Amino acid sequence: MAVDVDKEGFLLDLADWNDAVAVELARAAGVELTQMHWQIISMLRNFHRETGLSPSMRPLVKLVRERIGAQCGSSIHLHRLFPGNPAKVVAKIAGLPRPTNCL
Repeated sequence: MAVDVDKEGFLLDLADWNDAVAVELARAAGVELTQMHWQIISMLRNFHRETGLSPSMRPLVKLVRERIGAQCGSSIHLHRLFPGNPAKVVAKIAGLPRPTNCL
């Protein structure tokens, strides 16, 4: 990958993010991006632009439910899309800082 990341794989410079970088970050996390992944990534990037925050799991579930819909706004659905710790994985792929309340 042509961008610098920290030991957990988060971008050191958020300005390095683009779609190609997202694909590489997703591949490194074992995620193959679909239209639903991109919708959540876009929503999260917009939220970060508005607030400066990368939400932890509970706020992420609520945010997805409010902005995308109830069918996607569940922890089970997010775990299927972004295995492991969905809040950390989606923030990493979206080129955002690590959520502060995530282990």
